[in-house]
Amino acid sequence: MAERGQPQIYSIAAHRGFADALVAGLVPRYAEPDFGLARLTLLLPSRRAVRTMTEALVRHTGTDSGRGGILLPRMTVAGDLDLDEALGPLLDPLGAADIPPAADPTRRWLRLADHLRAVEGDAAGSGAALLRRAFEIGRTMDRLAVEGIAPIDLMSDTALGIVGELAEHWREATRTFLKVQQYWLADLAERGEVDPPERRNRLFEHAARRWSEAPPANPIVACGVTSASPALARLLRVISQSPRCAMVLPDLDLALDQEVWDALGTAGMPPEPGDPPFGRSDAVTHPQYHLKVLLNRMGVSRQEVQSWHRAGMSAAPPERSRAISNLFLTPSASARWSTLTARERRLTGVRLMESATPAAEAQAIAVMIRQALETPERRVALVTPDRALAGRVVAQLGRWGIVADDTAGRPLPQTAAGRVLLLLAELIAEQAAPVPLVGLLTHPLVAAGEERARWLEQARALDLALRGPRPGPGLTPLRDVAQAAGAAVWWEGLEPTLAPLFTYGADALLGDLIDALAAAAEALCGEGLWSRPDGRALAQFVEELREAARETQTRLDPKELHAVLRDAMERTSVRPPWGGHPRVAIYGLLEARMSRAELVICGGLVEGVWPASPAPDALLPPAMLRALGVPGADFRIGLSAHDLASALGAPEVVLSWARRDESSPVIPSRFVLRVKAMLGDAADAMVERDAVRLARLIDEARAAPAYPRPKPAPTPEQRKVAISVTALDRLRGDPYQFYASSILKLRSLDALDAEPSAAWKGTAVHAILDRWHKQGEPAGMLRSIAEQVMDEMSAHPLMRALWRPRLLAALDWVGEEIGRQKEDGRKVLATEADGSIEWRGVRLQGRADRIDRCADGILAVVDYKTGQPPSARRVQEGFSLQLGLVGLIASEGGFKDISGEAQRFEYWSLAKKQGQDQFGYWTEPVLEDRKKSGIAREKFLSETVRYLDDALDRWILGAEPFTARLNPDLPGHADYDQLMRLDEWITQLGSLDDGEGAA
Repeated sequence: MAERGQPQIYSIAAHRGFADALVAGLVPRYAEPDFGLARLTLLLPSRRAVRTMTEALVRHTGTDSGRGGILLPRMTVAGDLDLDEALGPLLDPLGAADIPPAADPTRRWLRLADHLRAVEGDAAGSGAALLRRAFEIGRTMDRLAVEGIAPIDLMSDTALGIVGELAEHWREATRTFLKVQQYWLADLAERGEVDPPERRNRLFEHAARRWSEAPPANPIVACGVTSASPALARLLRVISQSPRCAMVLPDLDLALDQEVWDALGTAGMPPEPGDPPFGRSDAVTHPQYHLKVLLNRMGVSRQEVQSWHRAGMSAAPPERSRAISNLFLTPSASARWSTLTARERRLTGVRLMESATPAAEAQAIAVMIRQALETPERRVALVTPDRALAGRVVAQLGRWGIVADDTAGRPLPQTAAGRVLLLLAELIAEQAAPVPLVGLLTHPLVAAGEERARWLEQARALDLALRGPRPGPGLTPLRDVAQAAGAAVWWEGLEPTLAPLFTYGADALLGDLIDALAAAAEALCGEGLWSRPDGRALAQFVEELREAARETQTRLDPKELHAVLRDAMERTSVRPPWGGHPRVAIYGLLEARMSRAELVICGGLVEGVWPASPAPDALLPPAMLRALGVPGADFRIGLSAHDLASALGAPEVVLSWARRDESSPVIPSRFVLRVKAMLGDAADAMVERDAVRLARLIDEARAAPAYPRPKPAPTPEQRKVAISVTALDRLRGDPYQFYASSILKLRSLDALDAEPSAAWKGTAVHAILDRWHKQGEPAGMLRSIAEQVMDEMSAHPLMRALWRPRLLAALDWVGEEIGRQKEDGRKVLATEADGSIEWRGVRLQGRADRIDRCADGILAVVDYKTGQPPSARRVQEGFSLQLGLVGLIASEGGFKDISGEAQRFEYWSLAKKQGQDQFGYWTEPVLEDRKKSGIAREKFLSETVRYLDDALDRWILGAEPFTARLNPDLPGHADYDQLMRLDEWITQLGSLDDGEGAA
């Protein structure tokens, strides 16, 4: 074995830019004539760190006027398991071919679901819920493997003793985990594979042995690697002792008092017999804790670590490091804040920015970035774990044409390509419901190209036809909808693409479902679906899932496919290619490590975001994990603290947070509270107000004049429009509504998949009764006709199940009542009859639900209502005149083949009358007894004519404006409230003292 030297371990302080300071030291140490750094290998924590180091090397080359270029070092990755990074080919040439290959993670996920079902049976659940649990089991297995904990360790006396003392649910969860793990280990043995973290550990151990025997021929420098896994720690120890090799840590606090360093705990050191690897008193939330664990596992003391002694290109004041160290003191040591000198707590260049809301915070951050770019060559970075905040900042920067890429990427479901696949899966789950269907057909990637305009024209026609209640499930009801929309030919070409998605039973092969989705997606979008970065990520995701699903023969209910895909795709991030603004970077916490800029904005500093809320393992009890040496959930808080400590080393830093989130007030991050507590009164001088003020002023315009109550006054020619029997009520109650609907011809649209409205139900009732009357009113046929009509209207089964019993009960009453009236000599003359007359030069038109001739020869006008009919008072006041107007048209001979005078007026309601149990009753809005309040029956037509003439004189033939909400207390339509900007003036209306009383 080769003789080993002292460990060559260095640290770069927080106030120096890690990547730039590292490069500034690497070049003089390792550059060779003609070869540059080509013989050097850098071991980096992640592929994102490779990009950061490449940029730093390019910057260094550009600032060295005596150097025209440089050969870059070889860079390989040996990072955190959470990053899902491969170790790279560095270690393979060392003769590691005997190490088994790694199992495919996707295949493992699906197989674990099979094993979980085998262990728990039906209690394991199914579909998305089962696969979520399987993923959690896999993640726990990886956590144990990273820490070098073998499955046999879980069954040690220590572990089982702890489990035996816990609640029953923990014991059951542990038993389930152990059984599933044993099934999986049998799978691995049969296939000759190991889990990815286990293979990584074996590669580390193999390399450590080989390099212990024969040091590497060329220098290796481990840069920024802070993972404290035991196998990696042993490898890093060997590297640090090899000739011309070294290890460089980010922000190991060499000036931290030894007393505080000792108080962090003894984790990582060989425990005394009976002591747990992680003590309960360990300061796991301290930013230096994970670095101490790493050094302990390497067998290196902090005194052996040296300073890198190379300033970066953008170094903050040196005293900043001391202040950062004091900022994150342990709770017991933080009592010394009261005795710190001004120099020891000085955070020069750090500002605090509080905004009202996340939107205001994003706007203020965008303003600061825009200001920073005014300085040539100045770089600015936003660091935040809040991807929503990052997205807002990207959007805000767009107002100045600044393209900023969020290097943390976007989850695959939020990309255009990912949405196509999810919409298709949702279409299956929802049985071709209107919302996912229209969302899919109008997706920007669907039918892209020359035919896009024609495609959208047909899709929008279908969209309009689908407005309202959801049609029946499947594609069959959509044929009739497309026919009604005038898009039948287009739909005939589209349906064969979608039809295969609905051919699978409740126990379909997941691989077949993925095939069907991919085929349909490509048929709709063409090869353009796979061409962009998100498309390439989607193609890789589909291929991996399809191959694993076929190998495991996983079965799934197609209704669960959408939830399963969303869960799996959320774990895939799509990162932007090069091309954003060269001096603006938006990082997540992982991406920000090793990066540096002249201005760093730390955004989203609220509890639960930065640091994130600890999420304990749901499968194994925390006490058991702690006893085995697995860091607890709070360990992540320490990593977040280290991320912030590193960011605080930039020349200028802004700590930003909002007082509330989208729904409620929030608590500023504990790190912000520490800053305020340490600085005391000095924190007030560090508050950033200018950016907040400018952000507010961007959208703050001079107050607009109060919007007046609309009173449109169209020309006489525009006023001369036909009046329907249902529109006179609207004209008298709210003239503006009549103006918008009858003169401007504006129509409101129902929502897609809307709840069945009263109008829709009324249409169904009218169609049922009209068909029954026209068939001769056969006894006992109303129910069957109702079923036929609801089938034709594609009524959704859920709606039919809820409304059908009440409808059929009311129809039974209608049939009985009409039969009784027949016996009394009353006869139905017409149903759903259209009629019209000319009244004072204005066309009065409408449709009669039913007109009967009574035994004495007079006409009876009937109006069907699915709910409660208008009150007698509304009729008396002239705001429910439909019956009277239909009677006027009938009396004037406006209905074909109907003559006579209308003297009876009836509302037939299919609802329950107050105080009775049965559905269905009829009532008259006029009274025969003149002594009671109301309009007498013989005067009803004359009163209707009076109200009609009054409306004609004032608005149709007159010049009175169509005043909005002329009678504001009158309940009525609200289709045009937004158009009239009701909320802007209704509160100023007050009493109607301007002569605009009730009509």
